Amino acid sequence: MYAIFKDGSHQYKAEVDKELYVNLRDVQPGEDIIFDQVLLISGDDGIKVGQPTVDGAKVVAEVLCKFSGPKLVIRWFYRRKDSRKKTGHRQKYIKIKVKEIVAG
Repeated sequence: MYAIFKDGSHQYKAEVDKELYVNLRDVQPGEDIIFDQVLLISGDDGIKVGQPTVDGAKVVAEVLCKFSGPKLVIRWFYRRKDSRKKTGHRQKYIKIKVKEIVAG
């Protein structure tokens, strides 16, 4: 059984006991988080596709840890003007483990 859910502008495929990385939010490790925008559920009785979401369906996951992604280096320069700038970015994520998929 698997489900596809929406979180922000991203869509994720969730299976029980699968670990996923989602964007950071204000939760502590060990807490449960519920995703209720489920777009599709595939199970033993077939596939349920939402219009746009499946009514009553949700994905329950446990927060494992917070971490930062890889560093991206951004370089700006203008040729022949001796103008250069170097900046970086590290996206923040939380690691979750799917505990349960509830089909509405």
